[in-house]
Amino acid sequence: MRTGSGNVQPALRLDFAARCPYYSRVLKVTLAGRVIEVAPGTRIAEILKDDRAIAAKLNGNLVDLSSEVVADCEVAPVYFESPEGRKLFWHSSSHLMAQAIRRLYPDAKLAIGPAIDEGFYYDIEVAKPLTDKDLPALEAAMAELIKQRISVCRLSVPRQELIAEYEREGNTYKVELLKEIPDEEVSVYQQAEFKDLCRGPHLPDTGRVGAVKLLSVAGAYWRGDEKGRMLQRIYGVAFPTREQLDAHLARIEEAKKRDHRKLGPALDLFSMHEEAGAGLVFWHPKGATVRRLIEQYWTDEHLAAGYQLVVTPHIARAGLWRTSGHYEFFRENMYCMPVENEEYVLKPMNCPGHIMIYRSSLHSYRDLPLRMGEWGTVYRNERSGVLHGALRVRGLTQDDAHIFCTAEQMEDEVLGVIELSRKILGTFGFTEFATDLSVRDPAKKGQYMGDDRSWELAEASLVKALQRSKLEYTRAEGEAAFYGPKIDIKLFDSLGREWQCPTIQFDFNLPERFNVYYMGADGQHHRAFLVHRTILGAVERFMAVLIEHYGGAFPTWLAPVQATVLTITEAENGYAQQVLDALKASGIRAALDLRNEKISYKIGEAEREKIPFMLVAGKREQAEGKVALRRRGKGNLGSVLLENVIAQIKEEEAVRK
Repeated sequence: MRTGSGNVQPALRLDFAARCPYYSRVLKVTLAGRVIEVAPGTRIAEILKDDRAIAAKLNGNLVDLSSEVVADCEVAPVYFESPEGRKLFWHSSSHLMAQAIRRLYPDAKLAIGPAIDEGFYYDIEVAKPLTDKDLPALEAAMAELIKQRISVCRLSVPRQELIAEYEREGNTYKVELLKEIPDEEVSVYQQAEFKDLCRGPHLPDTGRVGAVKLLSVAGAYWRGDEKGRMLQRIYGVAFPTREQLDAHLARIEEAKKRDHRKLGPALDLFSMHEEAGAGLVFWHPKGATVRRLIEQYWTDEHLAAGYQLVVTPHIARAGLWRTSGHYEFFRENMYCMPVENEEYVLKPMNCPGHIMIYRSSLHSYRDLPLRMGEWGTVYRNERSGVLHGALRVRGLTQDDAHIFCTAEQMEDEVLGVIELSRKILGTFGFTEFATDLSVRDPAKKGQYMGDDRSWELAEASLVKALQRSKLEYTRAEGEAAFYGPKIDIKLFDSLGREWQCPTIQFDFNLPERFNVYYMGADGQHHRAFLVHRTILGAVERFMAVLIEHYGGAFPTWLAPVQATVLTITEAENGYAQQVLDALKASGIRAALDLRNEKISYKIGEAEREKIPFMLVAGKREQAEGKVALRRRGKGNLGSVLLENVIAQIKEEEAVRK
């Protein structure tokens, strides 16, 4: 039933006890540590009485505010500020956009509209292709729906009935999705005349979306299949308030300025070439310098932490990858090639190579833990549609390491990786993290490799190590890989964006496949525990994150050029060369600009190249044996003795901040 304002009137709700007279006892609901008593059938919104709540958790499960309680339970509000709150908010916003699309384009066929990391999108098929010029009208239609505060209701309908309805509309996309659902009843969410197949939950009404901005229109293949139909994808973002939206849009503009795909080539760090192939990065001297500095620091820290560094081949027989399981489960992402009537593979992972080294000699419990690390380049046949600058490539270098240890050593080894990760990432300027602990689903143990004891030991070691590290974490049951539990650490950059980097992954699969063991104190063979770990992740990706984090303005210790000497006239060329020689003799990465250009132009160029120190050599500086010192972004700092400048640069380089 619709009201005059276009709202869907909620179904009449009979008293729960009247419907179920045999079940009329008072329920106990735990809310924020206190217990309250409510009648059966009470809606969660009535229990919370919190205008900021957009959904709730009922015994840990995300539900609509309209959900009713039917047993003793624990209830907690969910706000927009939480990760699940943002996802729910943006998913509801995609439904809002879909409703506006159908009002403006009644023949449009809706495909999928999920929430993503920074907003939402909806894929649609529409007769006339849309452009960015069509977005303001669509935004206006969404704004009107927000004003109407249309109630959002969850309905359960027979699957076949919904299939028939979408078939009448000619919407093959929804029909395809429905035919993959085994349940006879499916849920849809309805707001006024619009309804959409969805698991939910959703916002209680459209008025909760305070402000929305549609960002762009792009092409997208149905379900990411390049052989499928090309659809139109409309991206957007929404927030509870206009102020939040404006702040987010300002952050987007700043992110555009920091985009590594623009800054990398502009700063002469790297390039990518179509004639060489997509997803391959060519590091120029400056970019290679930054990579070398990162690797040198990484190497020093790992050697100090007891790691042994190795190098493994880039190619190996296919049989090795059959043993590891990669050939069976990962082959579509591997580069395979014939070599002398045999099949070889460009390595997609470093793990089998490290296991080969471990197995090349016998190990006793006294040899463990054995920590083996490598900057190993691997190759993956990623689809062209997912490649993205240096963030997603086909040739990548991983700061890979594997720890072979006993059950008793697991906790300390995991803690060691966590602490090493925090130290290294902190040196690069990352100090805020979000951590996920992925464990198996206890109700589906049969889906995972390894025995109960191994899983319990591994999960307990991860939990205890996290507790000792005092890192807050989110436990995700059922999110573990089939071969072991893991910890994922996400860092936050200067714009507050999350990036997944460190991973600590137990593996019960490869030790069994390769028979990785050690000789115990009892003289018997024991299966070794294997921990995969990476701190930076893919080095190409980490470099892209660093470029965007610093906006290309690397700290002194990482800057490819730490100082440049600028002359005012040709008369100072000789003195400028002496200054350059002194800088280089002190181990400073320095450059010299003798061009016949105005000094203001040279300074501007150095600022655009983001060089930390600019040393101007003029007539007076030459006479006094000094330089006019300028700092990136800070301007002129006056005339300074060269030895003092060198000392300052070396001091900043030493503290690595």
